[in-house]
Amino acid sequence: HVQLVESGGGSVQAGGSLSVSCTVSRGTYSTYCMAWFRQAPGKEREGVAAIDSRGGTAYADSTGRFTISQDKAKNTLFLQMNSLKPEDTAMYYCAAHFVCFRPPPLHPSHYNAWGQGTQVTVS
Repeated sequence: HVQLVESGGGSVQAGGSLSVSCTVSRGTYSTYCMAWFRQAPGKEREGVAAIDSRGGTAYADSTGRFTISQDKAKNTLFLQMNSLKPEDTAMYYCAAHFVCFRPPPLHPSHYNAWGQGTQVTVS
């Protein structure tokens, strides 16, 4: 049973930076996709960035200020967010699936394991 736990959210002023993390407990899967999604109140969940087991990445058009990365030794996924804007305010979720494609998908329907989310507020 895969468990994903996000951390690192918080409040920041516009123009600032924030990093969120996702620690993954998983078995010995050699291939996977992992991704960050966000959901603002009243809006659909949208993909932010995704990464596969080989380090291939995909980004949403609106998130050129963000960088996804991973530390395989620590089973941790990161999202570095720079030049934050108020419209980046949302609950941020990490997600995983042990079947992947190239580029790694940014649609939530691909993922079958989700964290509980961490709130990011930009004012």
